[in-house]
Amino acid sequence: MMSLNLRLLGASLLALCIVAAPRAQAAQLAGVTMPNAQTLGAQTLTLNGIGLRTYSFMHVHIYVAGLYLPQPMNDASSILTSPEPKILSLHFLHSVGITQERSSWKKGLTNNCMAPCALSNAELQEFLATLKPISAGEEIQFIFEGQGMNAYENGHLVGHVGNPQLARLVLAVFIGPHVDAVNLKKQLLGGH
Repeated sequence: MMSLNLRLLGASLLALCIVAAPRAQAAQLAGVTMPNAQTLGAQTLTLNGIGLRTYSFMHVHIYVAGLYLPQPMNDASSILTSPEPKILSLHFLHSVGITQERSSWKKGLTNNCMAPCALSNAELQEFLATLKPISAGEEIQFIFEGQGMNAYENGHLVGHVGNPQLARLVLAVFIGPHVDAVNLKKQLLGGH
């Protein structure tokens, strides 16, 4: 009887290790692996959610996105207004032309800029002018710290947004109240 209990205990521990193992490793989606944590300065941010952005009725895979936060959160409004650092990582699976990219950003930024938000046309055009076509395989990271945001392409700094409202709007394109990709938003918010 004792050996049966030990076998059951051993089987239970093995099952627990198998279930817990993926959490200790990295998250994978559509062939893209994202670490479960990233370090920003002295702070460790954990993967809040990972999601796939698809396009059209043919479900073309555009990119895999991962949202990293200091602690898990599922309320988009709280994340957007939090002064805590955040990382949004995008790994592109499909190339995106400049016309489509600018159109998507313009729509996302303007749709999520609701009163008292005020995004001037000059700010919008300046932001859109910094964009360039994206090739499959490229990685973009938006790092939100303090009141601003830095953008990195394949590990190289490519832009800075010092305007806190515009920095929030960039994140709102993905998790704000008026997103095009509702399923992606849900996945980035941990499935909620």
